[in-house]
Amino acid sequence: MQKIVITLILTIVCVAAMARSYDNCYIDLPVEMQRVTGPEIPDYTVSITDFGGVGDGVTLCAEAFRKAISHLQKQGGGHLVVPQGVWVTGPITLKSKINLHVERGAIIYFSPDRSLYVDRDGKSSRVDACIRASKQTDISITGQGIIDGNGVVWRPVKREKVSDAEWKEFGYMGGITTDGGSLWYPWKQKSGTPDIADDPKKQEQMRNDLVRMTDCERLLFQGVTFQNAPRFHVHPVNCRDIIMDGITVRCPWNAQNGDAIDLSDCHTALITRCIVDAGDDGICMKSGKEKKTALANGCQDILIQDNTVYHAHGGFVIGSECMTAMKRIVVRRCSFAGTDTGLRFKSGVGRGGRTEDIYISDITMTDIKDEAIVLQTDYVNRHAGQADTKDEGADKMEFVPEFTDIHIDRVVCRRAETAIKAVGMTQARCIYDIDIRNSTFVYWKTGDAIDPATAQIELTNVKMIDEKDTF
Repeated sequence: MQKIVITLILTIVCVAAMARSYDNCYIDLPVEMQRVTGPEIPDYTVSITDFGGVGDGVTLCAEAFRKAISHLQKQGGGHLVVPQGVWVTGPITLKSKINLHVERGAIIYFSPDRSLYVDRDGKSSRVDACIRASKQTDISITGQGIIDGNGVVWRPVKREKVSDAEWKEFGYMGGITTDGGSLWYPWKQKSGTPDIADDPKKQEQMRNDLVRMTDCERLLFQGVTFQNAPRFHVHPVNCRDIIMDGITVRCPWNAQNGDAIDLSDCHTALITRCIVDAGDDGICMKSGKEKKTALANGCQDILIQDNTVYHAHGGFVIGSECMTAMKRIVVRRCSFAGTDTGLRFKSGVGRGGRTEDIYISDITMTDIKDEAIVLQTDYVNRHAGQADTKDEGADKMEFVPEFTDIHIDRVVCRRAETAIKAVGMTQARCIYDIDIRNSTFVYWKTGDAIDPATAQIELTNVKMIDEKDTF
């Protein structure tokens, strides 16, 4: 037994140490950028079972997680091991210098009891994230296990996005349909899961992320599968020094707002060797209005490489919020197989900002539903069951999109509806100083959909081939 414990401790220490050895990822960059620094976790280990946790898929382990994290915090940090089993819990709040290590065969399964997630302080319009941290340092989530957000008890479902058999299954769960039977909400379900709002639409707007870290630095996500979020999956906000290495993010392709990896106003990040199969954007950069007290504003010094994205609205995405600028972002050696769009730049008046030093290269794509590359400047936010949301500043022409200084090289796409689409605005210069080089696109409907009056894109050695000419 002692030998097993020693081996486990050594394994966890080695995993944590790996966070400090990513310099080889920064070879041959097209632009100088700040490199990530990984978390430092003390060599002290406990198990969730030490604090009363039971992985039987029935026992609520929320208190066990709370006690374990409190204990580690008093010890100055360490590793919390979750062994094989199904561990049902409510929200988990992580603290500085703690590694949540989810072993192979372990599933952290978030309870369907929505009342567990309600913000007790009443300061937030959303419920607490399943896993959260605020103003902490040196946090990691590692292992080969699964973290499941049980999003089916939160997400609405559009009738047009499911089969007849699937639609019947939602009916068996109870719930309610609205909008002429086109939209299903998990409301008054047969399981007895309590509702936490006055109506289903209000409850839908309360759902939150699977993992949300705010104003934190030195974060590591390694090896774990994150799935079935109520909303977004892995979502650092106003954070610095973030490493995502070899994680898998997945949910049903039709999961409403099921973004996989979102960096919102983050500085210095590495996303590498990750696999995404999600219901909304795959790997996405967002930036809201500047916050004077935030740890980071805007997205900068982001390296994204050697990732695979299956279903997603976009493989790599900038937007729709770009207000505090995007700069020094490198995306290379990524594959998109079956995404709606490949490289997606989307924004609109009221949520736009400037891009700078964006370098994208060696991208392969197959079976892209819409555009391989798209630049959109009229994006509006659409909530399920609601009309388009008009952004603050739209009437005053504030926060206008400015997609510029974007360099795309060596893209190969076999089969997209449209190769390249870009439409700017007549009242503002939104798309300019962009070049696409040494690339081949096989399309089945449209090749060049670039509006020359509003979008200035230089194409060099770019081939657009009608699919019917390839047989």
